[in-house]
Amino acid sequence: MMRAEKIAVFVPNFQMRIDKIKVLHIDSETSWRGGQQQAAYLLEAMNEQGYCTSLVCQPKSAIEKYCQDKALPHVPIKMCGEIDFVAGVRIARICKKNNFNILHLHSGHALAIGLWAKFFYSKLKLIAVRRVDFHIKHNWLSQFKYKNKLLDKIVCISHGIEKVLIEDGIPGQKLVTIYSGIDIDKFVNSFPPIDFRDGLGVPQKNILVGTIAAMANHKDYPNLLKAAKIVVEQQNDVTFCAVGDGPEREKILSLADELGLKSKFIFTGFRGDIGKFLKTFDIFVLASKKEGMGTSILDAQAVGLPVIACETGGIPEIISHSKNGWLVPPKDEAKLAEAILLLVQDHQLRKRLGYNALKTVKDFDIRLTVEKNIRLYEEILD
Repeated sequence: MMRAEKIAVFVPNFQMRIDKIKVLHIDSETSWRGGQQQAAYLLEAMNEQGYCTSLVCQPKSAIEKYCQDKALPHVPIKMCGEIDFVAGVRIARICKKNNFNILHLHSGHALAIGLWAKFFYSKLKLIAVRRVDFHIKHNWLSQFKYKNKLLDKIVCISHGIEKVLIEDGIPGQKLVTIYSGIDIDKFVNSFPPIDFRDGLGVPQKNILVGTIAAMANHKDYPNLLKAAKIVVEQQNDVTFCAVGDGPEREKILSLADELGLKSKFIFTGFRGDIGKFLKTFDIFVLASKKEGMGTSILDAQAVGLPVIACETGGIPEIISHSKNGWLVPPKDEAKLAEAILLLVQDHQLRKRLGYNALKTVKDFDIRLTVEKNIRLYEEILD
């Protein structure tokens, strides 16, 4: 996936860098979403390059299974909420024993645990990651987590998030924007079987409009469903497909039934073989009303799909309207439907957007993301 030599040849004093940087990553989530993929990419790349690195994760979590399957260094520790100082003590001991000097905290709960660890081992440098473009909650714990002096840096995965945090009173010098990256070659050898569409129940002649998104409130599935209703009423040869699961599932399925979309909108639930879906879709849509960045857009662009997405959060930093994708206002099903119909009816436009996306997605290669994180480690240690 990622080879150390591809980065190492550009880095002076590479061995000195490896000897100096010792990073323990913490991810406190049990499910697998974009944040876990980013943490896994970074852990895997650092491990391949020879860094002293490991990951603390929840027992029986999706990322623990990933580490087991890939033989990556990890320590399962039960983390029971943000006031779990016992987990903080255990992590502090691990850091002392293995000489870790940086904690990279990949979620909001991980940040709280990391602060406890630093309380018991003050030599640690702390880096938090902010992946959502929501304002910081007003409760004292959330405010303390992000505004205390123990936290050295906050990585924002888009300039949109950085802007929100500055508005929330975080000093600009404490923030750094490092885009989430993807393995742009991840789906090169992923091919859907000949009967893949048949298995989904999609007629061969239909345009397949797909999304890959968790069934969470900020992904705004109602916006997509209402837009789909408008589209299928005007264009009969269009089918929609959603890959993903989450807390809003029952509500979303109920709304699809209310809108009479049962035969026109396929819900697959969580799937591990998203490459097959991306290479089956004709158009990719992300209808989010809030979005830190949207790596699912990058995955779609990496296989040359034309993308329609809402102009929110970090998405405009990925998509240049009408050049490598199509932007619409968030929470506007009429404009979203209009854009879908435009691409459905214009094969040349789809082709042009997809072709340009293949070129621009190279700016989000995971190897660039890894290198920028490693430079950040050097900076805070210096």
